[in-house]
Amino acid sequence: MPSCAGAGSKPALSHFYFLFVPETKRVDARSKSVIEMPRSIGALWRRNSKFGGNAMSKRVPARWFPFFASLAFAAALLAPSSQAAPQFGANAGQVVGLEFDGRSVSNLDKSVEFYKLLGFTEVPGVDKSWRSDPVMNRIHGTKGVESRMAKLTINTNLGEQTPFTLYLREFRGIKRRNVMAGKTPWEPGSTHFEVVVPDSEKLWSDLKAANMLWPCTWGGQLIALPGQTKGTMAYITDPDGMDIEIVQQRPAVPAMDGRPARPADPPGLNHIGLIILDPDKAEAFYGSLLGAQMPAAPTAWLSGDFMDSAVGGHGNVLRMFNSTFALAADRDARMRFEIIEYENRKKPVAPYSITDIGVNWIGLEVTDIDDLLARLKDSGLAKLVSDGIVEMKGGYRVALVRDTDVGAFVELYEPPKK
Repeated sequence: MPSCAGAGSKPALSHFYFLFVPETKRVDARSKSVIEMPRSIGALWRRNSKFGGNAMSKRVPARWFPFFASLAFAAALLAPSSQAAPQFGANAGQVVGLEFDGRSVSNLDKSVEFYKLLGFTEVPGVDKSWRSDPVMNRIHGTKGVESRMAKLTINTNLGEQTPFTLYLREFRGIKRRNVMAGKTPWEPGSTHFEVVVPDSEKLWSDLKAANMLWPCTWGGQLIALPGQTKGTMAYITDPDGMDIEIVQQRPAVPAMDGRPARPADPPGLNHIGLIILDPDKAEAFYGSLLGAQMPAAPTAWLSGDFMDSAVGGHGNVLRMFNSTFALAADRDARMRFEIIEYENRKKPVAPYSITDIGVNWIGLEVTDIDDLLARLKDSGLAKLVSDGIVEMKGGYRVALVRDTDVGAFVELYEPPKK
């Protein structure tokens, strides 16, 4: 059975630590308005608190927690993304956009049932029978292994809310281990994605009724966002221990006091996250080489009860690099690829394979895969897993690589030329 090893008891919320973030301006893609963020959370602390002093050395009293936690949480969510295009120079091989996420599971039917409860739709007509596919074995760097696959979709809650694909694959004929068994959401190499849901309490109840609720949060309950009292978000796992963040959609707000009305957030997939070890390696691989727009600076180092309660931890200290990729199906929309570094939770990543249970990979559409793959190999920051560039039925050309920081898998594919 899956479990969050870090899930703990529910202590009283008491404090939140604040560190500095740079002054930034960014354009909110939905409203086109410019959001100005303060030079530091500490500046707001000094401006609004009778306590004064150095914010970095203060522990926020309980009565101040909702206000300052909201500010810190907003700072994390609104960390700036560079508006400059990736600098590929004269290189022909570029990433077009993020197309899908994939997960290696132990029981395909059970996993399909779970993800459908989350709001995913199974694509009909996909052959889910066992077979040894020479093309897939070349992509995965395996020989004679049987697998079966299901394809599901869910709308993103970004831009045109286009469908985003999730591939689930089960393997047999090879020794497998569950790499997420007993692991926590802050383990280097762990991944998650966030699903915005219409009603988190109903989803919680539905998962519980189906015996498919595996929470990571303190007390195994929904957690209230900073400044709120009702629990609306949580980290949970799928049947194999892979992390999912669920957040209830933000309700519509009517126009008032000269402020325009704000529509409700649409439900759907919001972002994908990866826990890293070395931020320089991550930025070089995902930013410089794959073209993710990286932030001008990471968020502040964050810690405290809210951050711990969501993932079931105690004493975590983390920061986020809120990079973005364009969506392959909606190139005007950008999905956050949330790179997270835990300052005090670094440990070597044990070796694992794409065929192991609990392994995640992302799929990126690219141009000129030959050129891009050559640059990845020359960089020393990527390891080729597939047997070269593999051509699939229909003319798609595919290569599977992994980063050299935590070994995360990235599938690159070039569509057939029209």
